[in-house]
Amino acid sequence: MKDREDICRDIVDVALRLHRELGPGLLESVYEMLLAGRLAAMGYDVVRQHPVDILFNGIRFEAAFRIDLIVDGMILVEVKSVERLNAVHAKQLLTYLRLTKQPIGLLLNFGGETLKEGLRRIVNDYRPSASSRLRVNQIQED
Repeated sequence: MKDREDICRDIVDVALRLHRELGPGLLESVYEMLLAGRLAAMGYDVVRQHPVDILFNGIRFEAAFRIDLIVDGMILVEVKSVERLNAVHAKQLLTYLRLTKQPIGLLLNFGGETLKEGLRRIVNDYRPSASSRLRVNQIQED
């Protein structure tokens, strides 16, 4: 089993090659599908459009969010195809990391001239300080 850093390197490498081959301008779903396919061909376990439930005020909202890709159960990948990333994109991925209690995610924007300008590594160093009854962004264990 590869460690998180090796997996991140492989994801970025595959994404860079995809962007060089296809260029910007395709739909997010196309980049997501191709990225998932190439990673799976390398032997990774890749889950697409993983639903995430949230619990709020005692009410469970099933599939409130969908994570684009989860690679080997430990790296979350959010795929974008926009001209420029903005703060809300990073916040979206950070929310997913917090809800799934995962430490690392990659935000990949295929919409720019180069992937390098649209690549962000988001780290979840979230430490809940409120009591569990005050937290709204927690996952209910089944």
